[in-house]
Amino acid sequence: MSILGIDYGDKRIGVAITDELTGSAHPLKVIPTAVGFKEINKIIAEYGNVEKLIVGMPYNLKDEVAFKAKQVQVWIEKLKKEIKIPVETWDERFSTSEAKDILLKADVSRKKRKEVIDKMAACIILQSYVEAEREKQRKGSSE
Repeated sequence: MSILGIDYGDKRIGVAITDELTGSAHPLKVIPTAVGFKEINKIIAEYGNVEKLIVGMPYNLKDEVAFKAKQVQVWIEKLKKEIKIPVETWDERFSTSEAKDILLKADVSRKKRKEVIDKMAACIILQSYVEAEREKQRKGSSE
C-alpha cells in the first residue's frame, strides 16, 4: 500500500507518494489547486493502492493553528467529501524552506525550482510522517 503526501497551496498542490517496496517518499507532481480534488482522485485511481493521504498542516512556531492552517483545514474538509480514503495532517513547518535548500544545494535553476518546489515539499512532509511512523512501530515492538 502507498501513501500520498500533499503540500496544499493557494495556486499549486505538491504531491508525493511512498514507494511500496521501500516505503520511502518520492516527489510525484504539481497540480493546479483549481483542479486539485479531481487530480488527486485520478492519482488514487491510477495507483489503485493508496491507503491514506497525509496533508501538510502549516502550524506556526507556537504550535498554533494560524490563518493559513485554517484555510488548509477548510480545504481538507472539502477533500474528505471528494475522496474515499482517510486523510491525516502532519506538521509541515519548514518543509518549503528545506525543499528550497535541497534544490539550491543541487544547483537547480530558479525556473526549475519554481516548477518542483511544491512536490519536493510534499515529499519532505511525507518522508517525515513515514519516519515518525517507523519510529513509533520500532518503539512499540521493543516494549
